[in-house]
Amino acid sequence: MRPTTFDGPTRALRCAWEVTKSAEELGVQVRAGVRTGECIVGPSDITGIAVHIASGVMDLAGPGEVMVSSTVRDLVYGSDIGFADRGDHTLKGIKDARRIYSVQTLA
Repeated sequence: MRPTTFDGPTRALRCAWEVTKSAEELGVQVRAGVRTGECIVGPSDITGIAVHIASGVMDLAGPGEVMVSSTVRDLVYGSDIGFADRGDHTLKGIKDARRIYSVQTLA
């Protein structure tokens, strides 16, 4: 896994969607997790709690699936992105359960 940053959640979702769908066409299975929050950008890595949560969200995704936190879903509310509720999950190293969604449609 290599974390990547974007200037907004919609761009991150569109990239994750395109990567997973393009990979499927090549017979490669990719999964993605998207979270928004503060990151620490170092010379060779990106760290921070948002990266840790994104990793946990990605761990819940199946092959070809893009999963997001409720924060991401709330921030893109009103867009043409459709989500399916996947329930509350406790992520490793995070005290409180988080609501997780899978991306179903992206126009």
